[in-house]
Amino acid sequence: MSNNRSDILKQLSLNFPNFVKRDLSRVIDIILENIKDSLKKSERIELRDTIIFETKKAKSRYARDPRNNQKVFVPDRKLIKFKISKNWQKVINEKN
Repeated sequence: MSNNRSDILKQLSLNFPNFVKRDLSRVIDIILENIKDSLKKSERIELRDTIIFETKKAKSRYARDPRNNQKVFVPDRKLIKFKISKNWQKVINEKN
C-alpha cells in the first residue's frame, strides 16, 4: 500500500477534526515548499529521530548515449541524499 497526498490529508483530518481540510492541505504545502526551498539553497534538513535530507553536488562529466554510442556532456547538478534514523531503520526491518 502506498500513501499519497490525499491519504495523508484524510488521516490528518481524522486525527484533527477541528481543522478544515483546506487548512491541513495548506500546512502540507508549506512544509513541502520549505523543504524544497532549503534543498535549492543546499541547506541540510534534519527532522530529529526521523529523516535527513541533504544535497550533494555531482560534477560535470561526459557520458555515453546508449542509443548511438556518442559522448554526451552532463553538466553539474545537485542530487538529493536521504537518510533515515536508526530507530526508523529498526522499526522498518523488524519482523512481525
